[in-house]
Amino acid sequence: FARLIWFAEDPVKKPKSVVDVGCGIGGSSRYLARKYGAKCQGITLSPVQAQRANDLAAAKGLADKVSFQVADALEQPFPDGQFDLVWSMESGEHMPDKTRFVNELARVAAPGGTIIIVTWCHRDLSPSEESLQPWEQKLLSKICNAYYLPAWCSTSDYVKLLESLSLQDIKAADWSEYVAPFWPAVIRSALTWKGFPLLLRSGFKTIKGALAMPLMIEGYKKNLIKFAIITCRKPE
Repeated sequence: FARLIWFAEDPVKKPKSVVDVGCGIGGSSRYLARKYGAKCQGITLSPVQAQRANDLAAAKGLADKVSFQVADALEQPFPDGQFDLVWSMESGEHMPDKTRFVNELARVAAPGGTIIIVTWCHRDLSPSEESLQPWEQKLLSKICNAYYLPAWCSTSDYVKLLESLSLQDIKAADWSEYVAPFWPAVIRSALTWKGFPLLLRSGFKTIKGALAMPLMIEGYKKNLIKFAIITCRKPE
């Protein structure tokens, strides 16, 4: 997390107000609140996640710093220009409308505020390509079906969207090499005497996702899937 902040800003500025878009159970918000003393608000579509995130914040003594609510990332319940850090960690791939998603991130960012997007993308197309190759489209389709995801876009697609909004200091990086080992590690943990019974009891959706993990590994190995970091700043 600290490395993401460093990547986005040089010199590093401590965020004071943060929105965690697609917060899950609030891990990013708790970290940012502890690390920087920031006030964090998280949004998720899941009432279960929002309740769990608030419970964990209270258990960690952070209820005065972080709060979570059910809200749509494509129609955020915040006024314009409220947050000096807009944070989206592995939620962009769940957004069916990437243009609207990016527009909302920019809208709620304060003048001079930073936007950080961490998301799965497919590889950038070469100048001679109009689309991914058929085998790449087929592999991504299987992954999207397993994880209930809409269509993906490339890192360059995100950059173009940010440029269209006249955002500044746009930077992008491929951190795939750092996260690619995650998927084999999860498979190994699931196939232990302790992990396998838990997997069987977790339900169809979780088992379906677990069975798709080799597809993610294949995507990383074949340079199709990218773990992208995209940052920018809203003009003053």
